[in-house]
Amino acid sequence: MFEALTVRNFRLFAAGQLLSVTCTWMMIVAQDWLVLSLSGDSGTALGLVTALQFTPMLLLTLYAGRLADRYDKRLLLMAANLAAGVLALLLALVTFTGELRLWHLWVFAALLGVVNAVEAPTRMAFVGEVVGTTLLPNASALSAAYFNAARVVGSALAGLLISRFDAGPVILLNAVSYLASVGALLLMDPDRLHRGARGPGRGGVVDGLRYLRGRSDLVVPLALVGVIGMFGFNFQLTLPLMAKTVFHADSASFGLLASALAAGSLLAAFATTGRRSRPSAVLVIGSAVAFGAMTTLSALAPTFAVALVLLAATGFAMIYFAQAANHRVQLGTDPAYRGRVMALYTLTLQGTTPLGALLTGWLSEHWGARTGLWSGGAVSLCAGLLALWAHRRGPSAPAPKPGPLRRRPSDARR
Repeated sequence: MFEALTVRNFRLFAAGQLLSVTCTWMMIVAQDWLVLSLSGDSGTALGLVTALQFTPMLLLTLYAGRLADRYDKRLLLMAANLAAGVLALLLALVTFTGELRLWHLWVFAALLGVVNAVEAPTRMAFVGEVVGTTLLPNASALSAAYFNAARVVGSALAGLLISRFDAGPVILLNAVSYLASVGALLLMDPDRLHRGARGPGRGGVVDGLRYLRGRSDLVVPLALVGVIGMFGFNFQLTLPLMAKTVFHADSASFGLLASALAAGSLLAAFATTGRRSRPSAVLVIGSAVAFGAMTTLSALAPTFAVALVLLAATGFAMIYFAQAANHRVQLGTDPAYRGRVMALYTLTLQGTTPLGALLTGWLSEHWGARTGLWSGGAVSLCAGLLALWAHRRGPSAPAPKPGPLRRRPSDARR
């Protein structure tokens, strides 16, 4: 289960990420609570902040993937973490002054989205560079495990700290925590990284898209991830609204809802640590169907306690699907294109969120938080069933095995 942790560089990377991501989830809870407090529990306002945070990923992620394939991923991650720390520090200072307005949160969300557009695909591709192809599924699952462990702890702590100390200290703590990620990256041994060839030139994004042409084994999971990412993965928006407007809970109880989702996600991450081969298309599609069904049921939960149980099951299905899709795409991709392909994965998973967040926010404000949540689950369920029907009608041809690149004369200029 923990085989990737035998690699020293990965131990450092995971430790730095665990601390930093825990504090990041604390800040996310604080940010959402501030938005609802300043807007009078407006779903539209919360949807706009979410959209602003993810719009840069829609616009910039493919170019960030090109950067990850060409330049030192370790240095790119250091720069991204330092930039995120500075932004969090500025937001904390504004919060402490008592002059915080909604537009401050909008600007912060947009700028943080620019940083995340570079950091997310670079981090995904860097994991393979740290442990190599053989340990990549295990390292990817462990990455999801520490991410969701951080989500459990961070969400629960945030609710308690906000109710006791307010949101400012929580955001400041997150700003300081980015130093843990930077420190871990500095302590790594660069000579032990499994680095592929990097080359100068232009046309990288086009090359990445051309590589995907004809690879239905990659395109189908990417499309499914895009639909579910747009409509189903809007918990940052729907859970605060469910907590405040459906269950009339305080910040601590909201933290419990977020922690329940994360606890199920953590179990799913550990369940996938034993994977050593590329998952099948049926496994990816089946987990998508399960996620859609559990999300819909969560929206219909009659009590807070039932919601906690159903959200835990939803979190399990969510990460099991995301991990299966991630492994199917990564393990079917030539390492020389992995940065660009994972940038497209990030784009389809998170870059489509602005559109879904605005729609979900509007639905939640006009028809209630339950509608915003169950509509995302219903769309995800339909997408999974449609993909299953299409797969059974005409299963995709076996994917070609990644091999050494054969460069055309024109490629030398890229």
